[in-house]
Amino acid sequence: MEESQLKERLLQENSKFRKLHEEHQRFEQKLAALEEKPFLSDEEKFEEKELKKKKLALKDQMYKMMREFQKLP
Repeated sequence: MEESQLKERLLQENSKFRKLHEEHQRFEQKLAALEEKPFLSDEEKFEEKELKKKKLALKDQMYKMMREFQKLP
């Protein structure tokens, strides 16, 4: 199964995966809003770094779930 198909299936069938994906999307939107600004304050720079870390952690969790799902018979 291709990655995009697997992701779509998990989004439909797995509430935990769906919740992780939704949170990842929220972080992505917040980052996009920060990136639109011409200048970031020190607080905003810190927030940007934290959002990137959290977003990456969520992505890692989602890929782990995808790998585990592929191993199922």
